[in-house]
Amino acid sequence: MNADELLKRYAAGERDFSGLNLIGVNLERANLAGANFTGASFASANLSRASLTGANLDGAFFYSADLSFAKLGYTRLTNADLTKANLKGAFLVKADLTGAKVSGAILAAVNLRAANLQEVNLCGADLRNINLRSTNLSKANLSWANLTGARLSGASLNGALLNGVKLSAAFLNGVDLNGIDLDGVNLSAAKLGGANLNGATLTAANLSATQLRVASLIRVNLHAANLSEADLRRANLSEATLSKADLSAADLTEADLTGANLNAANLCEANLTAASFYRAYLWGAKLMQANLWQTNLAEASLRGADIADTNEDEAILVGATMPDGSLYR
Repeated sequence: MNADELLKRYAAGERDFSGLNLIGVNLERANLAGANFTGASFASANLSRASLTGANLDGAFFYSADLSFAKLGYTRLTNADLTKANLKGAFLVKADLTGAKVSGAILAAVNLRAANLQEVNLCGADLRNINLRSTNLSKANLSWANLTGARLSGASLNGALLNGVKLSAAFLNGVDLNGIDLDGVNLSAAKLGGANLNGATLTAANLSATQLRVASLIRVNLHAANLSEADLRRANLSEATLSKADLSAADLTEADLTGANLNAANLCEANLTAASFYRAYLWGAKLMQANLWQTNLAEASLRGADIADTNEDEAILVGATMPDGSLYR
């Protein structure tokens, strides 16, 4: 079927175009909202700026199609093949892409807010600055994807694969990342305020200048992670593993590090005002020029720690093991 016949039938009120062969057709700026194109083939078709709002595109074939700036809000794209399709600037708010194939697709500036991307394979995709707010990404494959500057606040990442993903400067405020594996991931300058990272693995991850205010990081593994200049005000890091982590110049004001392991950690010039290190381990830690104003170090172990130029006189040290091995009384 050619473009003219399709548009005439649509204008006459017909909406069922399932299974049609529309390979290479030019439907630029066409209005096909609400139509049923289940299983139709749009390979290499031009649908730039077309309106397909609310259309059923289940199982449709869009290989190498041009869908740039197309209106695809509320569409059903389940199991659709969007391999190498151009979706630049497309509007896909609340679209359902469950099981869709998007390998090699151009997704720059796509709006996928509140869309369903469950189990979608986005491995290695360029998703810089993409809008994924409140999007369902559960069990999606985001390994090696570039999500620099992406907006992911409120997104669901339950069971998602995130090996080697880039999340620098991404917005992840309030996201639930409980128990997730982010080993070695780049989260520098990301926004994770109020996020749940309980039990997550972030060994050797880059969290420099990351905003983690009021985040929950209970029992998180941050061994050898880079947290320099990170904002951890009022964060809960109780029983966290921070051995050999770089926390230089980080702000830990009122943070809870009860029972945390900070052996050989770098806390030089860190702001530890009113933070709690009750029963924490700080063997060999570097605390030079750290701010210990009203810091609770009761029963903490500071054996071998370097506390030069700190204001430990204002700290709470009752029962702490001091750098020389003596017990503070």
